[in-house]
Amino acid sequence: MKGQLGKMMQQAQEMQGKMQEAQEELAKMEILGEAGAGLVKVQMNGKYGVKNVTIDDSVREESTEFIQDLVAAAINDAVQKVETASKEKMSEMTGGMDLPAGMNLPF
Repeated sequence: MKGQLGKMMQQAQEMQGKMQEAQEELAKMEILGEAGAGLVKVQMNGKYGVKNVTIDDSVREESTEFIQDLVAAAINDAVQKVETASKEKMSEMTGGMDLPAGMNLPF
């Protein structure tokens, strides 16, 4: 029993280090979300910070509501891609650990 607890503590420390690395890598990621077949593009980092928004000149002639919808859709696309990348990165990190069922990372 004592040996298992020590092993779990060691694994937790290793995971903490790996989690920090994964979060740093995610923060450096640049994800591109798009809408309207690329007419609106949103560049986002792994911490959901929007770095750039590009709107094709042809869209500027459309209604404000249409442009707003495209921007919102591009942001949502980027958010979904960041979430997917984050889940993949965390899955890679926990690959060797036996986590209890239902325990998701990050906590």
